[in-house]
Amino acid sequence: MSSFIDELNDAQKAPVLHKDGPLMVIAGAGSGKTRVLTYRIAYLMAQGVDSFNILALTFTNKAAREMKERIAHIVGASEAKNLWMGTFHSVFAKLLRIDGDKLGYPANFTIYDTQDSQRLIASIIKEMGLDKDIYKYKQIQNRISSFKNSLITVKAYRNDPDLVEQDAMAKKPRTGDIYENYVDRCFKAGAMDFDDLLLRTNELLTRYPDVLMKYQNRFRYILVDEYQDTNHSQYLIVKALADRFQNICVVGDDAQSIYSFRGANISNILNFQKDYDNVGMYRLEQNYRSTRNIVNAANSIIGKNQNQIEKVVWTDNDDGSSIKIHRSTTDAEEGRFVANSIWEHRMQQQMTNGQFCVLYRTNSQSRAIEDALRKRDIPYRIYGGLSFYQRKEIKDVLSYLRLVINPKDEEALKRVINFPARGIGGTTLDKLVVAANHYNRSIFEVMENIDRIDLKINSGTKRKLQDFVTMIKSFQVMNETTDAFALSEHVAKKTGILLEFKKDGTPEGIGKMENIEELLNGIKDFVEGQQEIDEATGSISEFLEDVALATDLDNDTGDDDRVALMTIHLAKGLEFPYVYIVGMEEDLFPSGMSMNTRSELEEERRLFYVALTRAEKQAYLTYTQNRYRWGKLIDAEPSRFLEEIDEKYVENLTPVDGGYRYKSLINADIFGEVDKSKLRQQKPVRGTPPSISQPNSGQLKKLRKIKPQLSEPVGNTNKIDPNLQEGSLINHTRFGRGKVVKIEGAGNDRKAEIMFDKGDIKKLLLRFAKLEVIG
Repeated sequence: MSSFIDELNDAQKAPVLHKDGPLMVIAGAGSGKTRVLTYRIAYLMAQGVDSFNILALTFTNKAAREMKERIAHIVGASEAKNLWMGTFHSVFAKLLRIDGDKLGYPANFTIYDTQDSQRLIASIIKEMGLDKDIYKYKQIQNRISSFKNSLITVKAYRNDPDLVEQDAMAKKPRTGDIYENYVDRCFKAGAMDFDDLLLRTNELLTRYPDVLMKYQNRFRYILVDEYQDTNHSQYLIVKALADRFQNICVVGDDAQSIYSFRGANISNILNFQKDYDNVGMYRLEQNYRSTRNIVNAANSIIGKNQNQIEKVVWTDNDDGSSIKIHRSTTDAEEGRFVANSIWEHRMQQQMTNGQFCVLYRTNSQSRAIEDALRKRDIPYRIYGGLSFYQRKEIKDVLSYLRLVINPKDEEALKRVINFPARGIGGTTLDKLVVAANHYNRSIFEVMENIDRIDLKINSGTKRKLQDFVTMIKSFQVMNETTDAFALSEHVAKKTGILLEFKKDGTPEGIGKMENIEELLNGIKDFVEGQQEIDEATGSISEFLEDVALATDLDNDTGDDDRVALMTIHLAKGLEFPYVYIVGMEEDLFPSGMSMNTRSELEEERRLFYVALTRAEKQAYLTYTQNRYRWGKLIDAEPSRFLEEIDEKYVENLTPVDGGYRYKSLINADIFGEVDKSKLRQQKPVRGTPPSISQPNSGQLKKLRKIKPQLSEPVGNTNKIDPNLQEGSLINHTRFGRGKVVKIEGAGNDRKAEIMFDKGDIKKLLLRFAKLEVIG
């Protein structure tokens, strides 16, 4: 045992060796909190605590996997398998599959992701005849999510006049009806959304004291990572489970609490000592990640917050380089600076692309960065974009698989009942939905009994519905005797999805086929991986749950050597040698929507603290003087956070001359837009200027009307090289070398389709194209 304990410093050892009773570990950025959690679990097991009696809750599956692997190295793989360790959602989904039947849910309930929830809410709004421009489905989904995370059930909503009035004032008085309808439809479909996994766990533990006692006795030692990010629903579950033995260890950092928009409640960590008696309080203040300059600069920022737990983060690392601040004129120039800087570091210091990260406050800022990286041929990956599992063709295959497990799944059925097309139109589906609601049955049950119900549909359509039911039932029979991979491959072929994309023949269709192939590869890999896990079967239901609970970062294998682009919220828990934080401007960062109260501004400051402490060696902070927002170029003002950093830790790469920039007291909008067409009509000054004396009107000659010469267009045109023909090799000033694939049109409308060496195909209007024939 002493061998792994000796790897810890004194501050880390103390909470690891604290065996019984409640304890809180305040862990500064880069202080080794994951190591403390891991070694504490290993220590408990070495002290005789049964691994079945330990519950560890994290916020990403990736973190749970890494911890489990480390524990397996210390105590052995077989014992590590017995730990209940994972995200809140994955652990409580497992618990609900065991005991959720008490609440009326099947053990094979479907987990709806955000897209599924939004589609269902949009359907309900349409069925209720409500104005979709007032009842926007995304806003309603967010509202319902916030209700559930605050344990506001439909009944609690109805009994709260303030909430009802808020929605009435927002001109959405039917919000409660949509909420009730949504809950009923999910229940009928045997489905839970992400928020239900917490809400229903709370309901289960509250309604059934025997179930609560069972899990209290099982989870005698509970550990919670990132405790500052827990919401009210998560807090209550942990409090209930830990109540009997009170052996609860929470690890977190109030300075990194940045998820209030998801319902995270910073008071959970600030008030932990009030919730439990004799709390052991430990601080991890030594940063192992970053240079001294970065650590001290981050301290100078977070020190401006009033509401925080006192601690002083420090490091033994080298001073390192100062934090670099760069000013650009526009966001395009900002992107070029970032791309050039990455390229220079990479060349001069033999760095890999994966050692660089670009962080921004909002996803929309990635465009200018992407453009610049592409032009420099620097590969990158965007995190938090469209996940692999959210692509249409993948969702289609997964929806068929979901129906195999749970044919009551309404959203899955509506998605694929007519894909590939089998002649079941929207009118037929509407009739099925009406009948399902009338009989309080699922759509699939209505289809199973189609001969007994008069839906006023023709015999051909009725036969197609019966064929669909038969196909799904045949998949269910196959599922009983075969593994997930064989079933999935059969489903992809039998449903006609693969044939659909094969017939397509376009690059997009081929790409979709390749994505489905990649999905099947993933299922194969999953099945083989499950063979190593105790009690795992490698079934399709296990795979679907794994997918439903995965995050974008969980799917990152780290194999791709690409620059990482992501929002600061997604970067939490990650680290990179070089970090670029772009868009350091007022109303962008801090966000203009998060400066109404001190608590909102303090959260924005914590977000900046998180961003800066992702950097190990070097941090760049960039801002622009002008930025396009909503299609308009606006003046930008440097972020207040730049001024809050102690100046001894920063270096201005582009100091403002004299430190002064005149800010006009006049709004330029009063002068209107510049008429650029008039500017283009101004002729260059040549020859003799006209006389400015007033001519005698009688001396004027009548000018003859000149017809516009269409062959001579106004504007900048180039003479077309007569040697240009199909097959010519050309060089373009912007796009580089290429080959002319096709020429079409005549006169001024001649166009050339060119395949460039980088793989891009572009169609250029030859009269404007700046290109040179080179072969």
